[in-house]
Amino acid sequence: MQTIDETKARTLIKQAEQITFLTGAGVSTASGIPDYRSLSGIYHGIERPEYLLSQTCMREEPEKFYSFVQTLYHPNAKPNSIHLKIANIAKIKNTWVISQNIDGLHAKAKTQQLVNFHGNLYDCYCRKCGQAVSAEVYLVSDHHEQCGGQIRPNIVLYEEGLDEQAITVSIEAVAKADLIVIMGTSFQVHPFCDLIHYAKATATVLVINQTPIQLNREAYFLKEDAVKVFENIVTEEL
Repeated sequence: MQTIDETKARTLIKQAEQITFLTGAGVSTASGIPDYRSLSGIYHGIERPEYLLSQTCMREEPEKFYSFVQTLYHPNAKPNSIHLKIANIAKIKNTWVISQNIDGLHAKAKTQQLVNFHGNLYDCYCRKCGQAVSAEVYLVSDHHEQCGGQIRPNIVLYEEGLDEQAITVSIEAVAKADLIVIMGTSFQVHPFCDLIHYAKATATVLVINQTPIQLNREAYFLKEDAVKVFENIVTEEL
């Protein structure tokens, strides 16, 4: 992985015609949303957090599931410069965002071509009748007022499969890109990290992260806070 400076990274974004961003929890920490596995992360100090976010827990211990899921919500969080600048770039260039995040901030920034690879906390529905329910209602009660069924967020839980359409669209977005930008992720969660295998050989890969990641192909690496990088991007110059 070739280390570059911020100027080179901005040049790569400027020169690209079709960009696909692959984003993880690190792009939302500046908006006040903790990541998962750091010392200040959601999972820190919690025993078996994966179980609490599993289909089994939702079915067999719904109170535990609901109590934990409520801690994931940050309804007052606002998009930061990363979300906002990406949405602006998408108005100029053919841009896709494939995000691991379930926080809904890319959508709040009005990103047009977006795949929430693991779903969206703010998209809730009743498991019994299938009716859509607002997140505001879900945060008050996990039981549907109309039918008494259990409400759940439309996120991919442990033990559940990914949405096939999300996978298909993500693969197509990566395959068409001439620049793939990976940000705010350790890039170790499968199958999200496997999307890079569908990039064409001529595509440029840019990683903007605080720590390097493992890739099976050449890439440029900018060790920097992505918020700072995107604050310095002037979309009018793209």
